[in-house]
Amino acid sequence: MERDDIIEYSLDAHHSEEVGRQIRRKIWQVTLLLAVVTTIEVALGAYWKEWFPNSWQVVKLVYVVLTLIKAGFIVAVFMHLGDERRNIRMIILLPYALFILYLLWIAIWESNYVHRAWEMFL
Repeated sequence: MERDDIIEYSLDAHHSEEVGRQIRRKIWQVTLLLAVVTTIEVALGAYWKEWFPNSWQVVKLVYVVLTLIKAGFIVAVFMHLGDERRNIRMIILLPYALFILYLLWIAIWESNYVHRAWEMFL
């Protein structure tokens, strides 16, 4: 028995060739942007001692910012959040952003405490 309620999605595309070209162009732009950001992150991780010998804190901060930019772009494009209205985007993204900031604050606070406690033993 064959089901008749299943839609064949390749036959259900109701856009023109121009819209298809725009969609493919957007896919290539997203792929290129993510590849460039990933390449920068890998190069920064591999060569930070040569490029920035005494600035490990700045390298970590730049790495976190690049990762968050890449994650936000992935959410906006692949999860179609970029197509939503601004209010809906903020309702979804703001709690996550606050949670990430809270986790960063805890990590920095605890690392300072552990560093001070470790200095007492040395």
